[in-house]
Amino acid sequence: MKIKQIYTGCLAQGAYYIESKGEVAIIDPLREVQPYIDKANKNNAKIKYIFETHFHADFVSGHVTLAKKTGAPIIFGPTANPSFEAHIATDGEVFKLGEITITVLHTPGHTLESSCYLLKDKNGKDYALFSGDTLFLGDVGRPDLAQKAANMTKEQLAGILFDSLRNKVMTLADDVIVYPAHGAGSACGKNLSKETIGSIGEQKRINYALRANMTKDEFIKEVTDGLLSPPAYFPMNVKLNKEGYENVEDIISEAIAYDAKTFELVANKIDTVILDVRHQDDFAKGHIPKSIFIGIDGDFAPWVGALIPDIKQPLLLVTPIGREEESITRLARVGYDNTLGYLKGGFDTWKTAGMEYDTVNSVTAETLEEIMEEKVPVFDVRKEGEYTAEHIVDVPSTPLDFINDHLSEFPKEEEFYLHCAGGYRSMIAASILKARGYHNVINVLGGFTAIKKTAIKTTNYVCPTTSK
Repeated sequence: MKIKQIYTGCLAQGAYYIESKGEVAIIDPLREVQPYIDKANKNNAKIKYIFETHFHADFVSGHVTLAKKTGAPIIFGPTANPSFEAHIATDGEVFKLGEITITVLHTPGHTLESSCYLLKDKNGKDYALFSGDTLFLGDVGRPDLAQKAANMTKEQLAGILFDSLRNKVMTLADDVIVYPAHGAGSACGKNLSKETIGSIGEQKRINYALRANMTKDEFIKEVTDGLLSPPAYFPMNVKLNKEGYENVEDIISEAIAYDAKTFELVANKIDTVILDVRHQDDFAKGHIPKSIFIGIDGDFAPWVGALIPDIKQPLLLVTPIGREEESITRLARVGYDNTLGYLKGGFDTWKTAGMEYDTVNSVTAETLEEIMEEKVPVFDVRKEGEYTAEHIVDVPSTPLDFINDHLSEFPKEEEFYLHCAGGYRSMIAASILKARGYHNVINVLGGFTAIKKTAIKTTNYVCPTTSK
């Protein structure tokens, strides 16, 4: 028996490859499926099943494409109603894979079709639980994403999740391995661990939602407390996962490599977003006017989803040379399929063609320390929890997630300064503000990490978990 967790850091997502005696099961595959096929072929094995734990909201799964390419059936838990052909399993249904078995545990609550998959070894012993978004390490799935589809409140869904966990998950032996669908950084929960593999016993000890003496009312209150609004693209990803989507290879092949003049012509003719995915330092030195920066080496996909609300938005890309296909693929992972093309040869092509370009001014934290004696406006674009924990005294919170709600707070006629934790998010914010006509924005290099090393006055640290 072989189990491989295929973890994608940008999405904080775990897909799983399970093999026994030449038969393979894939759980929650990414949209680009060829690596799973290649791995099975290399091992002289055949993909027999494609298991989906639920209709994912934060990424587009590869189940539809993988089924077309391999002929393997797509398996959902009870109550799922996809538009394509799939096997809707019954609670407790068993699937044989070589010498092992996989049993469906219907665990509604995160969504109504949510299911976990219990792997039993060749001796019939419970070995591992593929818990989807029902159970994370340190948390459980948020119960507010499926409210509209279920015609229920988040409190009602949380109550159902409480029963699922108590009756299906917590009854398993402590040594059963837990393989969740997500880790820290995912918007599908509040308090996910950075670890990606755990055990039932460990979760019973450390996971707040699995406390032995916890009442249902306590569970509902704690699980629903402090939930931030989900990114706008989530419902559209659910729709794609439920109804089907275009092959990612076709999306890549349809993207056009534009020269600078044609790139500009297309950008002006069509209502496009020019998305620059290079490093923030390169963007600061020079970028196409009104382009938006979201660097591919940061939390790329989640920030695209948070800041570009329409997944059908036409996109033109400026990428590092050689990373064009990767950029298109990673956009498609979260349902952004309308990439018209990219700047052939990268940003240097634009400069060589003599095209107009813009820059972003930056200062060091040490320079900010000197400037702040003059009471200059500074804005903190980190998340609310980071700000609550510690921030510069008298500096307001204007989180990047909700920057459009704070536009009136930024001055247009005088210089102002942005910082995040390290410089990635503040450059995203700077690009958005410059595109909207705020040309006096200045980025603080190194963000709050660098600011903490200066004498700039900050608030006393408060642990986010105790500040509620």
